[in-house]
Amino acid sequence: MMGQGLLPMLTLGTSLVAAVFIFALREHQHRLRTTVNLAAALLKLTLVVIMGWGVAQGEVYELRWVFRSGLDIVLRADQLSIVFAGLSSMLWLCTTIFAIGYLEGSPGRSRFFGFFSFCVASTMGVALAGNLFTFLIFYEILTLATYPLVVHRGTRAALNAGRTYVTYALAGGAALMVGVVWLHTLAGTEDFQPGGYLLENARTQPVALTGIFVLLVAGLGVKAALMPFHSWLPAAMVAPAPVSALLHAVAVVKAGAFGLIRVIHDLYGPEAVQYLGVGGPLAVLAGITILYGSLRALQQQDLKRRLAFSTVSQVSYITLGAALLGPAAFIGAIVHLIHQGIMKITLFFCAGNYAETRGIHRIDELDGMGRFMPLTSAAFSVAALGMIGVPPLAGFISKWWLGLGGLGAGQGAWVVPVLVASTLLNAAYFLPIINRLWFLEPGGATVGGRSPWQQEAHAWLLWPALFTGVLVILAGILASMPFSPLVWAQFMVREVYGL
Repeated sequence: MMGQGLLPMLTLGTSLVAAVFIFALREHQHRLRTTVNLAAALLKLTLVVIMGWGVAQGEVYELRWVFRSGLDIVLRADQLSIVFAGLSSMLWLCTTIFAIGYLEGSPGRSRFFGFFSFCVASTMGVALAGNLFTFLIFYEILTLATYPLVVHRGTRAALNAGRTYVTYALAGGAALMVGVVWLHTLAGTEDFQPGGYLLENARTQPVALTGIFVLLVAGLGVKAALMPFHSWLPAAMVAPAPVSALLHAVAVVKAGAFGLIRVIHDLYGPEAVQYLGVGGPLAVLAGITILYGSLRALQQQDLKRRLAFSTVSQVSYITLGAALLGPAAFIGAIVHLIHQGIMKITLFFCAGNYAETRGIHRIDELDGMGRFMPLTSAAFSVAALGMIGVPPLAGFISKWWLGLGGLGAGQGAWVVPVLVASTLLNAAYFLPIINRLWFLEPGGATVGGRSPWQQEAHAWLLWPALFTGVLVILAGILASMPFSPLVWAQFMVREVYGL
């Protein structure tokens, strides 16, 4: 139906229209800008929920622009795209509320929220891309949309971080583009299909298909922060907290990880990846990145930089699960795509609350903050414990399935030790923070005669952190409920991929 075909376009257009409208607003039009931001976020979330319900019932939502060259632009909502679109739309709403409170009274708000909406539109384009060519277009637009957010403050550090980010991102985009063009000359189509379709090409042209796979992984690995393409991510932590939340949980790194899942499972297919022998090296690279990111996080005293290196480690769980090729590992990858986003955005919300409310940026300044900012500290603690993998929180569910996936793929001899070592390192860099929050005496900070509840962050900053913190708990204890990330991933593996 034409109306169904237009739903992906409407979902994408919601953010684009909001971006254009916000760019036109004057700085003092605060209420109107807030209204547009929230209305667009709510409308987008509603449209994604409608499409998600329809996809679960077997509906098809696709809009295709056919070009003579064969490089069609395709927007399609399928089971996998709904995962990323749902995560992005839900967390965009939370980040919008947080950003409104965080940037209250700051200059350049129309510019910031305009590019903010543009960023989410490009992320939604990545999620709904029905082929590799469409994915490439929105993947590159995402780079251009996020650069102004990284350099928003205009300081020398911000400009240097933006230069590093755009250099890495454009180099990755160039590698991806070469891979897309090369694949088009060989296969003639790049439509995503569950289970992939390049097995015959892999058998007849293994060298070429291996080279293309390396180019695609390199291009996507930049945004997915795989070693050695990860350095831009910690450098970008000079950006405002809402931007950090977008980079780590909603947009950039998730676009890279999502793209890797598409290439492995919807472009090449597990059989072609296994035939070429490229899944094993990618899984090993992901395992090395997991341990490296955790070790680097352990060395950081700046809170946001510790969280950044934690992202380098945690996002590679998704790559590991996709590269192992087994059904349980694939389930773990999809679940972690969602669960890591919820946990990490909570941590960055809380880091922003500490910075904005009390000027705290370093870990050694957090002593006793549990008594001054108990709700923020509780949300941080829950998300941190989830990252460690403490049951029954969200992180435990995805780590458990990744472990099962490693065993099921016959790689348990090294996958399980990597997961155990990473969990111990997670505990080593998160538990001392929790200890500082709740069990150490504050160093020089006073409550000034006010109750702890009066020390908390502004409601616009606090409620998004509490909401996502509660989701960390619910995603774990309600993992077996209908439409949970775990049940949806199991449905995909069983019904769509036939695994």
